[in-house]
Amino acid sequence: MERQDREVEQGNTTASRWSEQLTRYPVAARSLAAVASGLLLFGSFPPRPWWFLAPIGIALLTLVLRVDTRLRSGFGYGLLAGFGFFLPLLPWTGIYVGPVPWLALSTACALYLGLFGVLSRLLGRLPGWPMWLALAWAAAEWGRSSFPFGGFPWGRLAFGQADGWFLPLAVLGGAPLVSFAVVLSGTCAAAVVLAVWRVRRGAGDPAETSGVPGPVPRARRVAPAAAALTCVLLPLAGLGLRAALPGPLEGDSTITVAAIQGSVPRLGLDFNAQRRAVLDNHVRRTEQLADEVAAGRFPAPDVVVWPENSSDIDPLRNRDAAAVISEAARRISAPILVGAVLVNGDRTTTNSVMVWTADGGPGDRHDKKIVQPFGEYLPMRGFFRLFSDYADRAGYFVPGHGDGTIRASGTEIGIATCYEVAFDRAFRDSLRSGAQLLAVPTNNATFGDSEMTYQQLAMSRVRAVEHGRSLVVAATSGVSAIIAADGSVRQESALFVPEALVAEVPLRSSTTPATALGPWPELAAVFVTVVGVVVAVVRRRADRRLSDEFVATAGS
Repeated sequence: MERQDREVEQGNTTASRWSEQLTRYPVAARSLAAVASGLLLFGSFPPRPWWFLAPIGIALLTLVLRVDTRLRSGFGYGLLAGFGFFLPLLPWTGIYVGPVPWLALSTACALYLGLFGVLSRLLGRLPGWPMWLALAWAAAEWGRSSFPFGGFPWGRLAFGQADGWFLPLAVLGGAPLVSFAVVLSGTCAAAVVLAVWRVRRGAGDPAETSGVPGPVPRARRVAPAAAALTCVLLPLAGLGLRAALPGPLEGDSTITVAAIQGSVPRLGLDFNAQRRAVLDNHVRRTEQLADEVAAGRFPAPDVVVWPENSSDIDPLRNRDAAAVISEAARRISAPILVGAVLVNGDRTTTNSVMVWTADGGPGDRHDKKIVQPFGEYLPMRGFFRLFSDYADRAGYFVPGHGDGTIRASGTEIGIATCYEVAFDRAFRDSLRSGAQLLAVPTNNATFGDSEMTYQQLAMSRVRAVEHGRSLVVAATSGVSAIIAADGSVRQESALFVPEALVAEVPLRSSTTPATALGPWPELAAVFVTVVGVVVAVVRRRADRRLSDEFVATAGS
C-alpha cells in the first residue's frame, strides 16, 4: 500500500513538473502542440488506415488557437500545424528533383493553415464558433484548391477518410462535405474539452472574453451539450449512410473492364527515356491477358484501360507504335484506352487518352484539361530557372478541352488523368455528359516507392462515392484498382509488377446529390465565411471600443 502511495505521489510530482514547465514556456508548448496537430492530420492519410486521427488533430489545433485572440499568433500556430502536416505528406514531390520543390510546395500549402488560424481567431468570438471554424476550414481548402496556378487540392482532409466512417457523406456533398464534417467533429470535441476545463478551473474561454464583466449566458451552458452530441452524430450519420450506397454490382447494366499495369523499366524522371520499353510492356501484358482469356482464366473484357504515359511515343505520328497498339487491340478483341503523349504542330504536347480499336485505330479522345504546374508545364519558367536546373525538364503540355467523356463499346466513360482526380471539377463535365463509368489512367513511376500512389488511390475512392460510379484506376507501376461505387476496392495490384485486373462492373445513369449540387455548397460555405469575418471584425472593434471606455470609466 505504501509503495502504491509513493508511485501515485511520484506521478503527481512528475505531472506537476510538466505543468510547471508548460506554464513557464507557454509559446513553446503551444508551438509543439500545433506541430503535433499537423502530424496527427498526416497520420490520418493512406497508406495508414487511421482516419480517426484527423478530428483529433483538428481538436488539438483548435485548443491551441483558442488560447488568446491575437491574429498574428493565430497565423503562426496555423502555419506550424501546416508544416507538421504537409512536410511529411509531400516528400514524394522532391524525390528526384531535390528538396527545394518539396519545401516550397509544403510552405505554400502551410500558408493556408496559417490563414485558417487567423480566421479561427476572428470567427471564434461568434456564437456557435465550432461551426464557424469548420466553415473557415472549408473556405481555406477551397482557396488552396484554386490558387495559385489553379490550386493544389492534395491533402484535403476528405482524402484521408477513404477507410473511415465519414466517407459515405461524399454522396451528399463530395469531398468538401467530408472535410467539413471531420473538422466540425474536431472543433466540437475541442468545445467539450474547453467546457470541462472551465468547470474544473472556474475559468472562462479567453477567446470569448470581451473584457467587459457580465453574467454567463445560458447559451454557453447549453453549447457544450450540443457540441458533444454533434461529435457523436456526425460519424454515426456517415456510418448509417453507408447502407444507402449502391452495392458493388448494382446498376442499370454491366460491362467487363480490364486495367493493364505494364510496369516500367526503372523508376524516376527518366523512366520515359525508354519509351518503347514502356509501350512494349503494356502490349505484352495485354497480349498475355488475351491468352489467359482464351484459356478461360478470365472473362473477355469489353474495354481495356491502359495507364497515362503507356505510349509516350506518339502513335498518331509513329506508324510502328500504332501498329503494335492495333495488334494488341486485335488480340484482346476489345477497344483499348491508350494513354499517350501527342505532339502538336507548334511542338507543344497534350496528355491524352484515346480509344483505339484494331480496325479503326484512334477514335474518341480526352486531352488532359488540368495540367500539372511545375511538372507538365512551368509557369514563369525564366524566373524558376534561377533556383533549379530542373526547370528546363518541366514539360510544355497544354490543357485540352471537351467534356472529359469518351465512348467505347457503347459506354460513356468519364476520364480524369492522374493529377486531375484531386480536383472536384474533374468529373463534373463528364457526369453532365452522361458518363456511366469512371476511369483514372495514371503514371506514378515518377514518384518512386512513395506514399503518393496510395494517397491518389484514396482520392479515386472518394470520387467513386461522390458520383455513384464504379471507377477503374490503371497505373503504369501501381497501384491499379477496380473500385466500387461505395468506395470499396474490389481488386488491387501490387507495386512495380506487370498485372491485369479484370472485373464485371455496373454502369449507372443515376445522379447523386453531390453531382447535382456541384460546387455550390462549397461556394456557399466560402460566402458565409466571408460574411462571418465581416461581422467578427465589426464586433471586435466594438468590443475593443467598449473595453477602452470601461477601463477609462473605472480609472476615473
